[in-house]
Amino acid sequence: MSETYLTTSNLLGLAGDLLTAGTQVIAPAQDAEPLVGPPQSGPRVAYRVIRKPEEMALEAGMPANSLKEFFLPSTEPLLKWRYQKNDVELKEVETTFQPRVVLGARPCDSAALEILDRVMGWDYRDELWFGRREATTVVNLACPGEDDLCFCTTVGSGPDSVRGADMLLVPSGDGYFVEVLTPKGEALVTAHRERFSQVEKGRAEAEQFRKEAKAKVDRNLNASPERIAGWLAGHFEHPFWDKLALQCHGCGACAAVCPTCHCFDIVDEPEGVLGGTRRRNWDTCQTSKFTVHASGHNPRTNQNVRFRQRIMHKFFIYPERFEQVLCTGCGRCARVCPGGMDLLDVLAELEELAGTEATPSKGAA
Repeated sequence: MSETYLTTSNLLGLAGDLLTAGTQVIAPAQDAEPLVGPPQSGPRVAYRVIRKPEEMALEAGMPANSLKEFFLPSTEPLLKWRYQKNDVELKEVETTFQPRVVLGARPCDSAALEILDRVMGWDYRDELWFGRREATTVVNLACPGEDDLCFCTTVGSGPDSVRGADMLLVPSGDGYFVEVLTPKGEALVTAHRERFSQVEKGRAEAEQFRKEAKAKVDRNLNASPERIAGWLAGHFEHPFWDKLALQCHGCGACAAVCPTCHCFDIVDEPEGVLGGTRRRNWDTCQTSKFTVHASGHNPRTNQNVRFRQRIMHKFFIYPERFEQVLCTGCGRCARVCPGGMDLLDVLAELEELAGTEATPSKGAA
């Protein structure tokens, strides 16, 4: 790992250099579309492909979406088919991509990429996912701590986490203290050496920024994912689940903005009578049709058990298989929930149960 410094003007210049060279740049930017309802109003900040450096809004708050959609799009073709007399012609999609750079990624979003690498390369290597991962250089921006819904430090991350990132920018003075973390990061600095300067200042300010951000997030939730996982392992049937999702609408908004939710469906969509496209679309365990069998039977009959699946998957099932909590503590699910459900409240209650109930309940899984 090496260190350098990048002024705000040179960061804009770096974005301009990349765009001029034809490199796609993804960054937090203000959307014209208003974010309806509390706690925000007016223009929202979202990750999107920018056309000019001035569109970036790196320190304007948490992007409403996560980076997930740039690596696992909400819908994408997997192949096309066309009938040819007695044969079927298959046309596969490209699995290699042009280089691109994410500038100003939140640490909770880059961490999600590393977490999802486990499942995407588990029993089958997802060529589209890893093709995009290999083509992308991720430059993190340390977070000051968004609000009282963040809890990244509880799930093993932090507002200055470098998981899944190639570089880290920490606000300091009139620019950013820079940690170069990977060969991709080194290549970016080498290619734009004139934009970076020697570290002669900024380290102390950067350390203070990191310390204050961590302290701010630490106050939001005091819970142990390991202790919660232990309680979940022995309490599949518990009165807690009977009241869990009384506010849940089953809309799936939480999964849409979550950086780690990755469930998808695959459908064949006819295009005329002679062909069509096999397409992958986002799906979520929070909708009532997610587990409906062809017979019409649904083993998850109500929203309480569907929400139980969400909690179990993130804090017990995924950690048991991949040794990673399937959550980065970004708090987006609580921000967008129309029913006002707050994952921090759920985890706080599970932490309390884990500390007071020493023996498994009847019907434990």
